Amino acid sequence: MNEFEKDPQYKGSDVVDSIKGFTFSFLFFFIIFAVGVTISVIGQ
Repeated sequence: MNEFEKDPQYKGSDVVDSIKGFTFSFLFFFIIFAVGVTISVIGQ
């Protein structure tokens, strides 16, 4: 067994971090898309 696996510094769950990363990136791109659509609709 790897000696670093015996005493990890961060004991949190990777699943929670994955969900957070996916959510934040999805929201970021969705906000950019929403701003683009809003500008496109206002410009018509």
